[in-house]
Formats: sequence, structure tokens, C-alpha cells
Amino acid sequence: MSDNNYDIAITGGGLAGLSLAIQLRKKGYSIILFEKEKYPFHKVCGEYISLESWDFLTSLGIDLTALKVPVISQLQVSAVNGKLLTQKLPLGGFGISRYRLDNLLMQIASAEGVVIKENTKVQDIKFVQDSFEIDCSVGIYKARVAAGSFGKRSNLDIKWKRPFTTAPKNKLNNYIGVKYHAKINFPLDTIALHNFQNGYCGIVRIEDNNYNICYLTTADNLQQCNGDIKEMERLILSSNPHLKHLFSESELAHQSPITISQISFEKKSQVDNHVLMIGDAAGMITPLCGNGMSMALHGSKIAAAHIHDFLQHNIDRHQLEKNYTLEWNRQFEQRLLMGRRIQRLFGKRWLTNLFITIVKPFPGLVRSLIKQTHGKSF
Repeated sequence: MSDNNYDIAITGGGLAGLSLAIQLRKKGYSIILFEKEKYPFHKVCGEYISLESWDFLTSLGIDLTALKVPVISQLQVSAVNGKLLTQKLPLGGFGISRYRLDNLLMQIASAEGVVIKENTKVQDIKFVQDSFEIDCSVGIYKARVAAGSFGKRSNLDIKWKRPFTTAPKNKLNNYIGVKYHAKINFPLDTIALHNFQNGYCGIVRIEDNNYNICYLTTADNLQQCNGDIKEMERLILSSNPHLKHLFSESELAHQSPITISQISFEKKSQVDNHVLMIGDAAGMITPLCGNGMSMALHGSKIAAAHIHDFLQHNIDRHQLEKNYTLEWNRQFEQRLLMGRRIQRLFGKRWLTNLFITIVKPFPGLVRSLIKQTHGKSF
């Protein structure tokens, strides 16, 4: 291959993009990956991974045992009024920051021979004569297959007018996310989900004795507080006594949080302009389900298998796109649907309080809801 020609071009170097690159590079393909940031970097994420991903991450070269990741086996959920539900997780998970995990995957990909272009913004991806031209800030590259792992919302989503970017504001598409790392007094084996008016906040242990504090809320909540995040935390989040205690007692690693806006849980297409979408670009499960990171990893495995079939001339491009879309939806469509349904139970004061009261005596029902948003080891 010439310097600017590759088998696969991947736009976005998060979990899905890096995992896809490692898998396909191990099969001998030439791969270029574009990332607009420079590793390592923080991003808004709950930083909890279901144990269904343990074996897959190990196969990529991540030694989770050596990293001594905190294993999470307990769930706490509180209503807006503070009423608490505690539940053992059916499968469980572990906590690790994206700052650490993405950087480890980048190092593995680089060692395998993936060409990684950091600080590089992709302006457009064009399908021309059965291949792709990737127009980016460092030049134009060509590839036989293009994958988009550019996250929740990108300049390409807007440029291509993907339907979720043009949909009127509604209950699924006008959220903001806020994340901190902090030191707090909290159980090591527990993930908590505390509700407040029109939102919820998760807490989980990660590395270096730190905890991830990440919450999702409506843009309206922030507007009511004149765009002041600290004021919103004081007036709205702290209506839940658990969150009031959390924000008053936490020792924040950085006073300024990582934020993202215009988050959408609308249905997305898995292929756009012949580009295979993976990770959040293909579809987002609501964060309260705690399974977005595992879905990104699993989605990359699905994409890698079908891309390999295509590059081996076992299937044509139409079959590649069809097969990938069918398998992605077979694995994740019901989880996304259940996530949207569960989302409707949270964020409203009276409904959340009622839900916690009703399900608290029925742990089997809670386990059933959790299982419907998770999968098996892959």
C-alpha cells in the first residue's frame, strides 16, 4: 500500500475505534485511525464496564488482573427523595477511566502497526468508485473500508444531516453530560445511581483511589440556573440528600468538570454513506443502564468479523452493510428499547419515588430489568 492508501480507515479513536483497529491489524490489514484529540485525554463517560467485556479486553492485550481494576458487585439506586434501593448485580462489572483505558488501547494499536493520526480532524468521508476518500486536517487518504467511531455527536453527523441531529427537541435528544473525578468515602464494590429532577448521577470507583462522578440531565435544568453548573448542582442535584452529601464531601481532582451537550438517544443508522458506524455513532443506550462501554466493544467485534469477510472477498459491499446492520440490531436493538423505557421511569420526582417504593420488595424484578440491558460474554 502507498503512504496514503489503506485497507481500513477509522475516524474516532475511542473504545470502539481502537478495538476495531487492533482486531483487524492482527489479521494483517493496513489501518489508519484519526483522532481529533491527543492521548491521553478525558471524556464524559460513566467509566463502568460490564464483566461481559472482560474476556474480550483481555484478548486485545489489556491485563485487567494486573491493573487491579475495582470489581463492582453491588448497585444502589435512590429516588429524588433519597429513598434507597440496594441490589446485588447479576453479572457485575469494573471501573476504569477512559483516560487510562483508551490510552492503553492506543499503545497496543500503535505497537501492532496501526497508523494513528492524533490532533487530526476529519472534515469529510466520500465514497468514490467503490472506495473512500478521507479528507482531514493533515491531507487526503484512501481506504477500501471506512468506519465511523466519532462518538455521540460530531461534525460529520451534522454535515451528513443524520436524522438525530435535525430532530426537534424532545425527551430523547436534549441532554447534557457532566463528569468529575474525585476522592470520596464510598464502598469500593458499589455503583450508585442517584436521581434528581430531570436527571440522574452515577458514582463508581476507578483507579488511583478516585471515583467517577458523572451525571446526565436536561439542557432545561442548566438554563434554569443561567448556565451555571455549580448552581445547578446546588439547587437541583442536591435536592437528593445523597447527592447533597456527595458534592459537599467530595475532594475533586479538577474543579472544572468535563462536559458534553446535545446528547441524543434517538435511533441511529448503523451505516451512513457506506461508512460502518460503531460505538455511540451507531446508537446510544441510556447511561443509567451502565452498558454503553461494553456495547462499543462488542460492536467493534461484530464489525471486525464482517469487514474481514468483505476484504477476503467472501461477501460484497452490499452484503457487508446488510450483515453488519442485521447483527448489530440483533444484539443491541432490544437493549436500546428497554433503556429508553427505563429512562422514562427516572428523572420525574413522583415517578422515581413511586418506582423505587414499588420495586424495592422485589429484587428479582430489578435483576430482570438489569439483565434485559446486558448481554453475555463475547
